[in-house]
Amino acid sequence: MKATGIVRRIDDLGRVVVPKEIRRTLRIREGDPLEIFTDRQGEIILKKYSPIGELSIFAKEYAESLATTLGCTVCITDHDQIVAAAGYGKKDLQDKYISKRLESAMDAREQILAQFGERKYVPLTEENTEEFACQVICPIICEGDVLGSVVLLDKNDKKKMTETEQKVAACAANFLGRQMEQ
Repeated sequence: MKATGIVRRIDDLGRVVVPKEIRRTLRIREGDPLEIFTDRQGEIILKKYSPIGELSIFAKEYAESLATTLGCTVCITDHDQIVAAAGYGKKDLQDKYISKRLESAMDAREQILAQFGERKYVPLTEENTEEFACQVICPIICEGDVLGSVVLLDKNDKKKMTETEQKVAACAANFLGRQMEQ
């Protein structure tokens, strides 16, 4: 754990204000759920709750299966970061924060099928050091809320993703959304 040097008092209703700088750094927005942990030393730990993160082991296995079957890179994201990555470049993608543009595309509930260089192409991360030739993005929706996305990526600029890959990604997103309902 890292000390911030910031001290806050608990008010009469038991509330503590998390400083704006920390909220901004950790991408915690108003209304975001936080999970509360305690340990034997009396520490209280707040962790941003991710419903997709609850399925992380399952999501990794599902991403591996898709990547093997389709021969491309597969990422499953929550609203903040890549929860599972499989295929080429997975180590560079795993646990990275997603880009603001991807976040906006998810919030707009857009399904995207794009080639690199097209206006609708969305960088996966803010620090996108590696561009992929083509992508498919489908939001994961559970009970009307967008929880994350399924992203298919391919480095091969001679290959184009088609409606077939888009339907596979939509099927995966729908399946993951249904898993969250249970």
